[in-house]
Amino acid sequence: MTTTQEGISVTLPSLGENVTEATITRWLKAVGDSVEEGEALLEVATDKVDTEIPSPTNGILVELLAAEDEVVEVGAALASIGSADPEPSAPEVPTPAPADPVTAAVPTVTVSAPAPTDAGDRVEKLPRIRQTIARRMLESLQTSAQLTTVVEVDITEIARLRTAHKEEFLSRTGTKLSFLPFFVAAAVGALAEHPVVNSSLSTDCTEVTYHGAVHLGMAVDSDKGLMVPVIRHADGLTITELARVIGDSADQARSGTIRPDDLSGGTFTITNTGSRGALFDTPIINQPQSAILGIGTVVERLVPSRGVGGSLQIEVRAMAYLSLSYDHRIVDGADAARYLGSVRQRLEAGFSAEDLR
Repeated sequence: MTTTQEGISVTLPSLGENVTEATITRWLKAVGDSVEEGEALLEVATDKVDTEIPSPTNGILVELLAAEDEVVEVGAALASIGSADPEPSAPEVPTPAPADPVTAAVPTVTVSAPAPTDAGDRVEKLPRIRQTIARRMLESLQTSAQLTTVVEVDITEIARLRTAHKEEFLSRTGTKLSFLPFFVAAAVGALAEHPVVNSSLSTDCTEVTYHGAVHLGMAVDSDKGLMVPVIRHADGLTITELARVIGDSADQARSGTIRPDDLSGGTFTITNTGSRGALFDTPIINQPQSAILGIGTVVERLVPSRGVGGSLQIEVRAMAYLSLSYDHRIVDGADAARYLGSVRQRLEAGFSAEDLR
């Protein structure tokens, strides 16, 4: 915020360590409107998150210095706020250069988009975050050779533990106990045995970085689109801590209060597509990571097994699919299968009530 002869200048603040620019998506106030300190003036979008920019002072919005859909750098002036003015000036539209007197005399012709062939069709501009997702997904597929391996896991013992303790867990922690933190704990714990799954390949394919810690990206379905908050040092968290931080991160992403810095720096990602009933999918890697784990929905079904003495028995078991998409340039199918085998072993061994403390 700086003071000029015209009033207080509103500038684009820092939006995160790696964010240098943002796009003006919507002005919430017009020239001549009264504004209060802390009141939202406009919305901006980055490649990571949408953010509201508040007014730094009380006054009247006297000038707009950046238009909607314009890309501005951090520190750039956005608007000017002055003292109360009974006759506010007309809105000013920012321009790249002075108008050419020759071309200025030529009337502007607006070409409309073709009318839909079906009266029920509707055409809308793709939101900035959806544009970013579309670009990143395509870039990911163009960058790495991606393959997916799927395994099935029996989590009956975890289901029994959860049923027995979920009410007490909620009462004690204020957090619901879902299956997700158990899956996360097993997935994160197995990465130490399989470091290539928690690695990143250089763009020229000459170096690989094996990450010493697990900074876990958790895919979240929000109203504005897919967001991936990062849980730092997830490999050092308990089931209880994971349940809390997963819930908090998802709430922040969906409410729009998450910080841009909380959406970067991940080394491995998990997506819980089972939360919407999907059995499994083939998720796309979050570059420059080498793998992403998909968790399918938990279903109860009849499963045959061998009892004492090798006799055949059929019983109801809680089952789920795990799908690992990986960068085949650095991770082989055998690596993926071994990692998934370790995760399955941890899940089928189960957890104890002590793990919930």
